[in-house]
Amino acid sequence: MKPDLTQLEQQMKQPSDALVNDFREMEGDILILGVGGKMVPDLARLAKEALHRACKTNEVIGASRFSDNSLQQQLEANGIQTIKADLLDEKQLAQLPEVPNVLYLAGTKFGTTGRESFTWAMNTYLPGRVAEKFRSSRIVAFSTGNVYPFVAVGSGGATETTALEPVGEYAQSCLGRERIFTHFSQKYQIPMVLYRLNYAVDFRYGVLLEIGKSVLEEREVDLTTGHANVIWQNDANEYALRSLQLCSTPPRILNSTGPETVSVRWAAQEFGKLLDKVARFTGEEQPTALLNNAATAHRLFGYPKVSIQQMIELLSTWLSEGGELLQKPTHFQERKGKF
Repeated sequence: MKPDLTQLEQQMKQPSDALVNDFREMEGDILILGVGGKMVPDLARLAKEALHRACKTNEVIGASRFSDNSLQQQLEANGIQTIKADLLDEKQLAQLPEVPNVLYLAGTKFGTTGRESFTWAMNTYLPGRVAEKFRSSRIVAFSTGNVYPFVAVGSGGATETTALEPVGEYAQSCLGRERIFTHFSQKYQIPMVLYRLNYAVDFRYGVLLEIGKSVLEEREVDLTTGHANVIWQNDANEYALRSLQLCSTPPRILNSTGPETVSVRWAAQEFGKLLDKVARFTGEEQPTALLNNAATAHRLFGYPKVSIQQMIELLSTWLSEGGELLQKPTHFQERKGKF
């Protein structure tokens, strides 16, 4: 019997009891800025479902340019209020509702090269405007592990105290985002979390999906960046929502990823076993990679619910059954910061 992909996806995107319990104590609505991003609609749905299970009437509101009108309609059908807004427009930003809980996921990464000024506007200028607008809220601001330097594969990954050495303009602008949010957090005493994530994986995108797709299509897997960290998207979204309770001034820094340093070679070979393919490789593993140590998040929230082996099994099923994919590669192999 063929698996029901819709049922499988829904099963893997349910809120945990811990998140529901957190939300029982939450006061006020949740505003998600940048809800049109690839992982963000599911973040909004997760928040809405957790509030429902907690018997809370708090609203979940998503703001985005909504270049895809169908996404706006889907979110509305899920009970999420939507606002079509260009956050770089001062008037539209000012008209957003005042809420006590804000998750900031607006920003840009891909296409940075050649659009450097827009990248800095979105990633560094806009956070200041948002902080001014929501100075009475608490804010979980998504950042990235790209603000860290490449570290030795056997190091366990960069921790929240590792000195920052962003490579390339995208990563530099993300450090700028953090600095601007920190400035306004201290100026207005805004409680914040700076949430450094890499790399989220879901059925339609992510490092593991790219590896599995290459194996399925019998293409060579590049081993130059031979190791990575990954976390199931739903687990990353849970950590982010639960981080609302951790906001402080100055901002709390929190890494988010899975506990393993994943070998790209090993992952490809595991996909090969499940997809009945022989993994093929090119390049040689370098001694460093962009790695993120999330031991603090694991202590606070527990280990991610979805293991690396389970992710590979889920994605093998999804790929072999022709599940829908987003054509949005992570470029995790990039070592010079050119996105």
